[in-house]
Amino acid sequence: MKIAVIGSYGAGLTMRVPRAPEAGETLTGDGFEAGPGGKGSNQAIGAARLGATVSLLTAIGDDAFGRSARSLWSDEGVDASGILISDDAPTMAGFIMVEPSGENRIVIAPGALDLLNESHVEAFRSEVAAADLVLVSMEIPISAVAAAVRIAREEGVRTVLNPAPARPLSAEILGNVDIITPNQTEARIILDLDDAPNDDVALARRIAERIDGAVVMTRGSDGAIIVENGETLHVDPVVATQVVDTTGAGDSFNAALAVALAGGSSLRDAAAYGAQAGAFTVATNGVVPALPTHHDLSFTIGVSQ
Repeated sequence: MKIAVIGSYGAGLTMRVPRAPEAGETLTGDGFEAGPGGKGSNQAIGAARLGATVSLLTAIGDDAFGRSARSLWSDEGVDASGILISDDAPTMAGFIMVEPSGENRIVIAPGALDLLNESHVEAFRSEVAAADLVLVSMEIPISAVAAAVRIAREEGVRTVLNPAPARPLSAEILGNVDIITPNQTEARIILDLDDAPNDDVALARRIAERIDGAVVMTRGSDGAIIVENGETLHVDPVVATQVVDTTGAGDSFNAALAVALAGGSSLRDAAAYGAQAGAFTVATNGVVPALPTHHDLSFTIGVSQ
């Protein structure tokens, strides 16, 4: 299984807080950690741990955070030979506040990621063409997102677009997407409609009308909704053993979904595999330490080991 990932890398600066501070308020946190993050990198590592051969396109600075990233990718078996390294812009940094419930709030400074453009994605075309699936997320400029799904369509390679962080998407981008994986909040934003339905099924079906493919809308503890070929399917939730930190759940879900699809699974089985990966991840603090290997997951239908 070969997966090409186009997305972000950033240093994650995480503080555990008793609650989110009000405007102008200073709180004392319960702990601080600094570690690797970024949706593209997390998803690439997640897919590699689940058995895929992974190539990654992202942008980093020529700084300590960037050097740490390259060492991490080497250790995890992710091919990062095609990444952009900037001498002028820093590696992305994100600050994450995690509440006792496990819910999180994240603010990012993109840095070098703002430099990633269509020409860099074009230079990555051979990796896209060689892949069984292309996984794209949206902490990168929208021009790079558009180029990624367009080039994958031109090369006849299936795409999964994880529209996070969410923003309205053009008809051009949506028309080149094979599978889109918003959560409930992201689904409303990408449609950019004042009258977006409140009903999740209706919302997923509205998105499906805009793309030439399928929708997998994640719903947290309510599982997921799939709309594929006009049919609506429900994917049962997987109950986590405990909820410690939800930060990496979406990345873990998308990585597992991509691996299962690249391995030949149906979309429903792939979403169920993703749900199990997400439930595993929220039970552990941090993101990269919480990404499962295939030995951690019992549901392996259609996934090559």
